[in-house]
Amino acid sequence: MITVDLMEVIRRSFTMVILVFCSVLALSFTVERWWFFRRIKLDIGNFMTIVKKYIEERKFNEALDRCKSTQNPLARLVEVGIMNHQKTKSQLVELMNATRLEERLKMERFTIVLGTLGAICPFIGLFGTVIGIIKAFHDLAISGSGGPSVVAAGISEALLTTATGLAIAIPAVVMFNYFMRKVKNLSIVLEANQIRILDYLKVD
Repeated sequence: MITVDLMEVIRRSFTMVILVFCSVLALSFTVERWWFFRRIKLDIGNFMTIVKKYIEERKFNEALDRCKSTQNPLARLVEVGIMNHQKTKSQLVELMNATRLEERLKMERFTIVLGTLGAICPFIGLFGTVIGIIKAFHDLAISGSGGPSVVAAGISEALLTTATGLAIAIPAVVMFNYFMRKVKNLSIVLEANQIRILDYLKVD
């Protein structure tokens, strides 16, 4: 029976070292993005109801305090709208559009890392497998003995890099798509509520 010593494979294969590093990166950025979206979670309906009430009563300072105490892209957007409510509508729209773009950049931060890892890790694993198979046959040619068992052991170790690459890439792609979906949904929320804020402020 062929057994594979994972730590020994990592020690002998530089591609496995790279893949281990990639797995640490994927886990770190997944946790970071999960915590970011958890931190900005907001009851949109309740927040907008309160903001609308303050605006209708012309209590702009109270509305601004509410926005500043809320860690959410929508709060930043509303804050910009209220702070510049005396500007013309076209000027205010431009400022709020710029804020939406800035907030989207913050939401997309590090997601490219997950997408990149999901794309390249299978190829890194495949590269390690090819190198491992070449080495296995090279060792067999040098030894001139050992038979299929020697080659089989080497190939089993080599294939481990492909399996590791896929094991890293699949969750990375899943999390990348999950976070990008949240970014898209939040972007739509920002755009829709920008229209509402402009209506509440009744800018010309």
